[in-house]
Amino acid sequence: MSKRKSAAVSEKAPKRLRSAANDEDEGEEEQHATEGDSALSQRFQGPSDVVSDAGVVQSITLKNFMCHSLLGPFAFGSNVNFVVGNNGSGKSAILTALIVALGGNALATNRGSSLKGFVKEGESSADVSITLHNKGKDAYKLDLYGPSITIDLRITREGLRTYKLRSKTGQVISTKKEELISILDNFNIQVNNPISVLTQEMSKYFLHSKGEGDKYKFFMKATQLSQMKEDFIHIKATKELTEQKLENHGEYLKDLRCIYLERKERYKSLASLCEMQTKLEELQKQMAWALVAELEKDLKPAKERLQAEGRSTVKYDEKVEEWENNVKGAEEKYKEIQEQLERITLQVQELQPKCAELKAEAQKSNSLLKSCELTVHRCRNNLRDLEKDRAQLSSRIKDLTLNISQTTGAESQARAKHMEQIETELQNLNLQISTLGQQIDQFQHACSRAKEEQGKMIKEYDELKKYVEASKRRLQTMESSRTNRLRRFGDLMPSLLEAIEEADRKGQFQRKPRGPLGYLIGLKDPELALAVEVCLKTLLLAFTCDNYKDEKVLKGIIGRVYRNNRRPAIITSPFLPDVHNTSGRGVNHPQYPSVLQALIIKDPVVANCLIDQRNIESILLIKNRAEARRVMQGKNPPANCFQAFTMDGDQIFTNKNYSSDQNRANYLSGDVEEEIRHLQRELENQKGQEVRFQQQMRRLEEDIKQNEGLLRRVVMEQRTAKNKATKLQLELTDLRNVEEPQSEDLRPLEEDLQEIVTKISSKTAEYEQAKTRMANLKADYEKADQEYRQHKESISTITDEADSVKEDLSKTDQEVMKCRHHKKHYDDKRSAHLRNIQALEDQLKSKEENLAASVAKASEIWPERLEVSRSAKSIDGEINRLKIKIATQQEQQGDREEIVRQYQEALEKYKNVSQQMRSLNSFIKKVENVITFRLKVYAELRMFLSARCKYYFNTMLAQRGYSGCMKFDHKNETLTISVSRFNLFASASHLYSDRDGP
Repeated sequence: MSKRKSAAVSEKAPKRLRSAANDEDEGEEEQHATEGDSALSQRFQGPSDVVSDAGVVQSITLKNFMCHSLLGPFAFGSNVNFVVGNNGSGKSAILTALIVALGGNALATNRGSSLKGFVKEGESSADVSITLHNKGKDAYKLDLYGPSITIDLRITREGLRTYKLRSKTGQVISTKKEELISILDNFNIQVNNPISVLTQEMSKYFLHSKGEGDKYKFFMKATQLSQMKEDFIHIKATKELTEQKLENHGEYLKDLRCIYLERKERYKSLASLCEMQTKLEELQKQMAWALVAELEKDLKPAKERLQAEGRSTVKYDEKVEEWENNVKGAEEKYKEIQEQLERITLQVQELQPKCAELKAEAQKSNSLLKSCELTVHRCRNNLRDLEKDRAQLSSRIKDLTLNISQTTGAESQARAKHMEQIETELQNLNLQISTLGQQIDQFQHACSRAKEEQGKMIKEYDELKKYVEASKRRLQTMESSRTNRLRRFGDLMPSLLEAIEEADRKGQFQRKPRGPLGYLIGLKDPELALAVEVCLKTLLLAFTCDNYKDEKVLKGIIGRVYRNNRRPAIITSPFLPDVHNTSGRGVNHPQYPSVLQALIIKDPVVANCLIDQRNIESILLIKNRAEARRVMQGKNPPANCFQAFTMDGDQIFTNKNYSSDQNRANYLSGDVEEEIRHLQRELENQKGQEVRFQQQMRRLEEDIKQNEGLLRRVVMEQRTAKNKATKLQLELTDLRNVEEPQSEDLRPLEEDLQEIVTKISSKTAEYEQAKTRMANLKADYEKADQEYRQHKESISTITDEADSVKEDLSKTDQEVMKCRHHKKHYDDKRSAHLRNIQALEDQLKSKEENLAASVAKASEIWPERLEVSRSAKSIDGEINRLKIKIATQQEQQGDREEIVRQYQEALEKYKNVSQQMRSLNSFIKKVENVITFRLKVYAELRMFLSARCKYYFNTMLAQRGYSGCMKFDHKNETLTISVSRFNLFASASHLYSDRDGP
């Protein structure tokens, strides 16, 4: 157990100036360590070191502590005491009792986490009694406690700790822990300091710890430098808190000063009541004429402004007249272009029937031409075959005539007869081949036409299947919307809204988005559902956000939910609590509602979004198409209305109209069951149409297969006939090449030749006739086709001209709208200008009347006009203050002593607080200076203790035959220790360098 020595730092000793924040150089510390302990102790020790035995433990007694029923009393000697014994005999219990009884916590003993763990099992409390010497120079309250102090500690089973501090006679002096802390501070007893009390666990930790920071903390704790550092931090924090309180007292001082000045004014006002009355009358006179001067001053700018506004009226009139002329010119131009477009449309309508007639004639001529071409081709083939036959017969007759050596016989006749049969068969085969060729052309044409029709039907069938799938999805959506209307807007819409709700609960949105917009609106008249849907279109599925940050978060959520599907639109516009005022720009028809009037919208954010995006306040809903055209395209269309929608979804403008492709409402229809039934009927019709398509396609496939089979059969027959004809021709050639006797009868051959010549003549005439007819038909076809193409080109030219005229009409329409907009703008500005002039005139007249009344009133107060430089407002303020002072003075005139007493109290209190503030400021400055000085001394003490520790460390190692090094790094708070075997020469050299170093 350590006790404090009486040591004081000599103020006259020389101090080395070094900042506490600077790092100590390791070489300089080693130099100081070698200079010896004597020089350092002379620097930091006082003139006398007297050792006192106050604070030494005299005896200790334990009862029901840990596992011991009774230990002690143990009486300790005045010098070193050794406590020995077997395991479990109570050695550690004595040390633990010392720590706990002298104020240490349970964790510091490393024997438990709570005090109730030190109470013996089965007992209700544990007692520890320690007696300390209280003699000598450092005795604590010797006259009160006597030569010894007994500390009695009781620990209950609940972990409560109570103290009793007794004197030598056994009298209880105190039961407060603060008194125990004062005793320990006086005796410098530190149970948490490992130098004073080193437990087994702490010694093991120190021996086995390799951390340089842990060694440094051990050094700081052992030398009490860490406690000094914590004290400095506490003092600094306390000083900052005091400065903060001082600032608060500064505000209080200002309030006291205001109170003081106010009561001082009240004190001075006692003697100035008459002066204030006189001054009040003078100020009232000045006030009257100051008001007159201000009214005159205000009157002059009003007149100048009225004159300037009057000059601006001409400019507005010119602008209105200019835009009226522009509107008339644009409307006349629009009318001319519209008439031109109507003439072109009428011309196209007149040319269309003739174009169709010419096309039919051209197609008919083309069909006749192709038929004639087939006839010409057939005649040409027949002529070619007949010419070949004539040439062969002529050659044969010539050969027979020249062959005079042969005679007629039965063999020649048989050969001739056989040749005749072959020729007849060849003619039949040629006719069959020609007929089969025509059949092949017909079958090929039929197959190609059927395949074209099949391709068209396949496309139509694919589109029909898409319609069927879409109808199934719509039907499924409608059926699921029986319980959840959100599913009308898509199967993923409920998931999206759940994700938005979750993000809103997590605070990711500044303001929760609204949507889908179609889910948040309703209809007053269900028959207008289709019209509203066609009007709003994709806005029904859109969402609206208040700001771009919420839009970014919503985009991320939609991206996660709608991965590969079409995503709803996002509209960003600030949310307003009220619906826009559309009274000046909205349509108000006595019979037909606007879209805004036809909708039931509870959320103003949704209404404002639809107004901003679609101008629903300016769109009418008229059920009948004819009535809508009459209202919109009449002479006087409704004001502020630019379009209307019918019950069937048709869009009607003032100059044009469009039909709607949609025939049913998908989102806003009220009767879900009716929609489901309609979709079921539509789906049944589509399925029936699909079945009919399948039947037609099957029939068409069967026709194609049948035609292709017939085509293959005819091709095979033609090929077989050609092969047979080739064989017969070869056989005929061979027979003709056989030499016949000269006596052969040539009459049949000559008859055949004559017949062939006759056939050639008839076929030639037929061929020439067909060729002439084909030329005529070709000329007719070319003429008809040319006429059709010229007619079609003229229609195309007119159509192109119509497109150009339509574009000009659209531009002119925009120009008309623009001119009307500008004209309306300047009309409104002129009207506002005229209203402003009227208001200025009324205002000027009112000011003149006020001026006359003010002059009359001022003359009554003081007839002569006063020139006043101050403003009426400042004079009025001063008058009010004077009236308040006068009223207050008059009320308090009878209690003069109370006013004097309050003034003196406020003055005294203000002086006292001011003096306290100055004293505190001076004290804080002194504390700051003392802290700065002590931090400097702290740094020097730390350097001295580290040097002294190194010196003792080196001396101890040298005595044991080792050498080592101890390095302190105060900046990084590390302590490095290294030990090695002793080297005489190196040590001597080291000592020499330490002594003689710079």
